[in-house]
Amino acid sequence: MRIALGLEYCGTAFRGWQSQAGGGTVQDALEAALSAIAGSPTAAVCAGRTDAGVHASLQVVHFDTTALRPLTAWVRGVNSHLPDGVAVLWAQPVEDEFHARFSARGRCYRYFLLNRPQRPGLWRGRAGWHHLPLDLEAMRQAAAVLPGEHDFSAFRAAECQAKSPVKTMTRAEVSRQGEFFVFDFAASAFLHHMVRNLVGSLVHVGKGAAPPAWLGDVLRQRERKLAAPTFSPDGLYFRGPIYEPRWGLPPVGGDFPPGPAP
Repeated sequence: MRIALGLEYCGTAFRGWQSQAGGGTVQDALEAALSAIAGSPTAAVCAGRTDAGVHASLQVVHFDTTALRPLTAWVRGVNSHLPDGVAVLWAQPVEDEFHARFSARGRCYRYFLLNRPQRPGLWRGRAGWHHLPLDLEAMRQAAAVLPGEHDFSAFRAAECQAKSPVKTMTRAEVSRQGEFFVFDFAASAFLHHMVRNLVGSLVHVGKGAAPPAWLGDVLRQRERKLAAPTFSPDGLYFRGPIYEPRWGLPPVGGDFPPGPAP
């Protein structure tokens, strides 16, 4: 039997999603909890891997098991074995053909940025921070070049393992809510550090270090060294994968941090 789970987590205390030597990852914690309920080793596959310090308002995973358990066991039971900062939201049986990663037709990310002179206290680890005033309209103009199919090599980490840097972005928007800027991105897939590199370059424009047209020039030149430095992981949230309706799974989840509707 194949089961899909939706979960949320605060990435501050974790070393990212993917299991690694020494543990400390979300995958390590989830698989240990699933195995406790299933009564046998249970592996989980996620929709989108996240780095250390990155959060998720909806991560979707699937796992296979022969254990017959009520769905509540895969939610409340698993949660009773999970550490603070990660929780299963729902569980649902799916067809064997469903794959959390490969069945996704797109993914959504949000970056939450505190913009004030004082560093964050309450939002430490849960929001990025920039101390200089930022120009919302300039960042919006710069972001307007991003939707469409592009080679995003200029915003790709050196260690990225993606086969191709060409991705189709369907959304790249910047909004403001009080002292916070909200950056929303949706695409067919994302490269390693792509969102954090885009945010860094948009902030570069927003603080007046480059005109809005600069971002388009960097995109076209496909050189990582021309873009701004990678921004902090603190404010990055994986909002969830986008699946076809036939799988019957809940839509992209949660509106945290608050922002425009997806």
